[in-house]
Amino acid sequence: MKYHKDFVILNQKVNNQKLVYLDNGATSQKPMSVINSIEEYYKKYNANIHRAHHYLGDTATEMYEASRQKVADFINAKSDKNIVFTKGTTEGINLLSTCLSRMGYLKAGDEVIISAMEHHANIVPWQLLEKYLGIKLKVLDIDTDINYLDNNKNIEVVAASLKLDKLKELISEKTKLISIVHVANSLGLINPVKEIISIAKNYNIPVLLDGAQAIAHLKVDVQDLDCDFYVFSGHKMLGPTGVGVFYAKEDWLDKLPPYQGGGEMISTVTFEKTTYQVSPYKFEAGTPNIAGVIGLGAAIDYINEVGHDYINKQEEELYNYLLARFKEISELNKVKILGFSNNKVAILSFVIENLNAQDIGTLLDQYGVAVRTGHHCNMPLMDYLNIQGTVRASLSFYNTKEDIDIFIDALKKVIKILLD
Repeated sequence: MKYHKDFVILNQKVNNQKLVYLDNGATSQKPMSVINSIEEYYKKYNANIHRAHHYLGDTATEMYEASRQKVADFINAKSDKNIVFTKGTTEGINLLSTCLSRMGYLKAGDEVIISAMEHHANIVPWQLLEKYLGIKLKVLDIDTDINYLDNNKNIEVVAASLKLDKLKELISEKTKLISIVHVANSLGLINPVKEIISIAKNYNIPVLLDGAQAIAHLKVDVQDLDCDFYVFSGHKMLGPTGVGVFYAKEDWLDKLPPYQGGGEMISTVTFEKTTYQVSPYKFEAGTPNIAGVIGLGAAIDYINEVGHDYINKQEEELYNYLLARFKEISELNKVKILGFSNNKVAILSFVIENLNAQDIGTLLDQYGVAVRTGHHCNMPLMDYLNIQGTVRASLSFYNTKEDIDIFIDALKKVIKILLD
C-alpha cells in the first residue's frame, strides 16, 4: 500500500467495482510524478531540441539530455552516448536488423539465432530479412518438465527452460547474431543470458537482449552482462508509451549506418553528399518524443526512489501470496500453470481445463479485474505448448494483497459461471 496512492488511475471503479490492475506485463501504470513531468514540459518549456538557441529550446534540450544520462546510469552504460532513444523495444530490434543488413554485416546465407520463447517483435524483423535478404533464422528450443504443485493432481505445473546445451550445436561459422529475450513475457522466466553471452563471446558473436519485461523487475547492468545490444520500452517501467531505448556498445554505434534519414541526424547536406552526426544522434532523425523521454527520466527517478530492493521484495511477497491463494482454484477445476520456476518475475500464466482464456478475462473485467488473455504475442511458444493461450496475471510492486484477494474471489465466481 506504500506506493499505491501515487497511481491515481488505480483509485477508480470499473463496472462499479474497485479496479484491480494485474496487466502490468502489457504496460505499467504511471505515478503522478511522471504525469506531472510531461504536463510541465508542455506548460513551461515546450520547444524543439538541439536547434533553437532560446530559453525554451535550451531548457527542453537540457531536460531531454538529462534523461539520456539517467538511462545510462540506470542500466550502467559506460556513457550516455551509448543510449539511443526509440519508440520502444520493437523499434530497437528493427533498428538493429535494418542497420546490420544495410551495412552488409548480414547477407544471404548468414544465420541469426533466437529462442522459442521470443515475442513476435524478436521474430518478425528477422523473418523479414529471411524473405528479402536470404538470411537463415535458427531457433534454440526449450525443455519442459510437467509436475504437480504440492502433489495436488488438480494443479499441473509446466516448467520450461532454454536448452542451453544445444546452443553450441546451433552455432556455425555463418552465425552472425544471437538475439534472446531476457525475461519471457508470457511465462515470466528469467533466462540465463550471462551464460548465453559467455558462449557467444567464445565465437565472437554479438548478442542482443530483449529487455522489455526485465527492465521493470530486475536491476539491469549492461556492462556486467557484457551484451552488445539491449532494448527496452519506457511504458513497461512506469514511463510513457511511445518511448524506448536502444543500447549498443560504442564500437557498434560507430559502425552502424543511420536507421532513418532526415533532420537532426545530419552534419552537412548537399545534393551530392550528406555527412552524419556522431552517435547517438545519427540514429535520432526528426523531432523525437521529447515529452516521452522527459517522462522516462521521471520514471527512472521514481524507481530509484523506491529502490530495486523494495521492488524485488514486494513483488516476491505478492507473487508467493498469489500462488498460495491460487491453490484454492483447484477445488473448482483442474488448472495448469505455465512457466513454473524459482527463477522468474511476478507473472502467473495459467490455463483452466475446458475453459476459454478470453471468456475468463472478459468475465473478470465485470468484477473490475484486468488481466491479459491470449497468446501474448508468443504464438510459436503457444503452439509448442499445445495451447491456444493463457490467462496472465502480472504483478507490480504497487499492487496489494487486497488486489489478489479480489482477483481470486472473482476468478472463483467466473469459473462457476462458465462451468454451469
